[in-house]
Amino acid sequence: MEKTEFLEKNIFLDLENINDGFDSDSISYFSESDFEIVLERIEKFGIGIYGIEPRLKGDVFGVKLNEDYRKKATDPKWYKRAFFEFKKDQTGLQYSATYKVSDKLLNR
Repeated sequence: MEKTEFLEKNIFLDLENINDGFDSDSISYFSESDFEIVLERIEKFGIGIYGIEPRLKGDVFGVKLNEDYRKKATDPKWYKRAFFEFKKDQTGLQYSATYKVSDKLLNR
């Protein structure tokens, strides 16, 4: 199974991709509430996140990377904290992330 297919079937299922053309079609963006669900699901599967890049009205708002927090991509502490910080700084953001899906999960 491809990484994109795995994410669509297991992580993004029943969530709305709100990327209406402001970025590449291959990048999924989610509302704050849906992205919170994404984070819960990736933690359950043990998937990592290398970076979170929210947008505000289509413009890049900022980027936070696991390296900024000196944590492994699979450590939920870093991405939960980064998400909290973005939420605190600005409401109404559209969230995307770069995911690390292991071959073990893809080969299930």
